[in-house]
Amino acid sequence: MRLVVSGGGTGGHIYPALALIDQLKKEGKLDAVLYVGTHRGLESRIVPDAGIPFQAIELQGFKRSLSLSNFKTIQMFLSSVGKAKKVLADFKPDVVVGTGGYVAGGVLFAATQMHIPTVIHESNSVAGLTNKFLSHFVDKVGIAFPEVAAAFPAKKVVMVGNPRAQQVAGLQPNDRLAEFELDPKRRTLLIFGGSRGAPAINRAALASVEAFGDSDFQTLFVTGRAHYDAVMAEVGTLPANFKIAPYIDDMPAILPDVALVVSRSGATSLAELTALGIPSVLIPSPNVTHDHQTVNAQSMADAGAAVLLTEPDLPAKFTQTITALLADDGRLNAMAKAAAKLGVPDATDRLIAVLEDVIK
Repeated sequence: MRLVVSGGGTGGHIYPALALIDQLKKEGKLDAVLYVGTHRGLESRIVPDAGIPFQAIELQGFKRSLSLSNFKTIQMFLSSVGKAKKVLADFKPDVVVGTGGYVAGGVLFAATQMHIPTVIHESNSVAGLTNKFLSHFVDKVGIAFPEVAAAFPAKKVVMVGNPRAQQVAGLQPNDRLAEFELDPKRRTLLIFGGSRGAPAINRAALASVEAFGDSDFQTLFVTGRAHYDAVMAEVGTLPANFKIAPYIDDMPAILPDVALVVSRSGATSLAELTALGIPSVLIPSPNVTHDHQTVNAQSMADAGAAVLLTEPDLPAKFTQTITALLADDGRLNAMAKAAAKLGVPDATDRLIAVLEDVIK
């Protein structure tokens, strides 16, 4: 299979694509691959670092209010479609996959005009503008949350899950926590606000140090690199069962030894938590398009797999909620089962089957 993938801007658009590429390689089904993104998105660093051929085209997103810059965006979109057609004509893909972000708009639209088979993947519970636009032209739409199906033409929708889930589904308990001077056999709470960290979550975690230090569980608090120095400047002597790290490479490797996760509710994180059946306290970022992280978290909470707290809830409820959960084995077990029920451990295989279907 000759594959072109386009998607970017955030990790939630990039990591599912990388998981798809990785699985195709493992199965010996990938003859050639090209990732098309922008120079400004995270994909310009993450994709080449993963050893995947990368090509950039210039594009920008639409403003959601009336703006003169939207006229420039239209011009750039039309230009990007022309550039994408040249890239596609040179590469000659069997199929083109879009995982979200405005860069995918030009590439996938160009592919549809060239009658190349096309598939888009929506990892969130709220459809992105680019994917809603593209859904009218592409062959199939893979989704990860049933709630988002109504945003797309029904005959094109396939429930596939998030490919990131299959990457982590086989992970087993290990001794990785020992690297942080924690006991891999002891009940562990993991707190993190994403790769960049989240100030509101960091403040709540700092306020809980004394209470969690007096508990029978241990805590690993990941601040994000940008916030680590500021957090450590506020911390006095830490209890032996409370450790702080700026960042963890290969975070999923730690998850099998974690009893409860406190995190944002981005699509990639939720795919990992459900694939491994891990209970969570989810604190949605209020700074994302269409507040989709709240919808993601509400979906998990409705299923009994998570507790949803908003940032305004944190000062009053953070410590109490977590302490109560970690003292209730019955509820944690029920949440774990509910999370696992939502997981799609064969998500990448499902998406590959969709690609193979549209290529026929």
